[in-house]
Amino acid sequence: MSTRRFGIEEELLLVDACGAPAARASDLLARCAAADDLLPGTVVAQEFFQAQVEVVTPPLRNLADAEDHLRAGRRALARAGTEVGVAPLAVATPILAEPPGPLVAEDRFARIAKHYAGLGAESLICALQVHVEVASREEGIAVLDRVRPWLPLLTAVSANSPFWHGRDTGFASWRSQLWQLWPSSGPHEVFGDVAAYDALIARLLRDQAILDVGLLNLQVRLSARYPTVEFRVADVCTSLDDTLLQAALARALTETAARQARDGVGPAPWRADSLRSAAWRAGRFGVQDTLVDPGSGDLVPAATALRAMLDHLRDALGDAGDLERVTTSLERITREGCGADHQRRAVTGSDLTAVVDDLRSRTVAG
Repeated sequence: MSTRRFGIEEELLLVDACGAPAARASDLLARCAAADDLLPGTVVAQEFFQAQVEVVTPPLRNLADAEDHLRAGRRALARAGTEVGVAPLAVATPILAEPPGPLVAEDRFARIAKHYAGLGAESLICALQVHVEVASREEGIAVLDRVRPWLPLLTAVSANSPFWHGRDTGFASWRSQLWQLWPSSGPHEVFGDVAAYDALIARLLRDQAILDVGLLNLQVRLSARYPTVEFRVADVCTSLDDTLLQAALARALTETAARQARDGVGPAPWRADSLRSAAWRAGRFGVQDTLVDPGSGDLVPAATALRAMLDHLRDALGDAGDLERVTTSLERITREGCGADHQRRAVTGSDLTAVVDDLRSRTVAG
């Protein structure tokens, strides 16, 4: 296979002039579509809440092309937002204390809200998903089994949700903690084959832990619609450089895992409970403390863990032409921190409106 294509889905929060979540997705998307200033193949769509929208790129091979699509999508939403009094924020949780607002009027969303009760109402959170193409479902399962120990590091470098409804949670990624409340969320045990993966889905459907395959919230899963594996651990990133870093790492993890499978290298024998604790630590501290080393399982400085990931992916990153960019991005994050650290630096006293203002401008600038 040539360099694998990838696609990015980023969820954005809509806020009003005061920074509170604003339930205007339908009006915003209608104006954005009418303006016709998106790049070909880019889609802007509704999500679960009326205070959310999603930008979806087409399948791409180059990070630069993905940047162009996402930047144009954000700018189109921002321009259309001025007409309805809202702004898109690339932030993973609402900053200010406001109710989440109504859901999008869709039968599936209504069933979800009824079935999951208060859990659905508390899930106004914005994630970043990266799809990476695979040759078959069998190759996809091989990838899922082999990328597991590296996924907490993707959460750490993307962490962009320290605030939740007017307070500092103490976490770098509060979104990742809320996401764990869903019954099918989190790390998985080694599947081994497609039959085991499908059996898990059948059990979750039987038990009504999920209502459909779209609610399978594993950290990484096979897409039910596309020939891809879908990485789902990242917060939406304010910086497009951070977004593209996630795409490059996801593609390199996929390629490295597929090569290992072809070479007869089996999955690392991690238990799901150990992976869950590693993910918790990544969400709590981001890159400001120690993280679990995916090789040894030891706690090591975050910079050490990120260097280990770079070494693990070096060949795949080099073959895709992404090594220099990823190296530079990881060095920057090690030096300056992740999105959560940037948000905390923007706080003025106890006033979080300065954080919203900073996010409003940085979302459009990327």
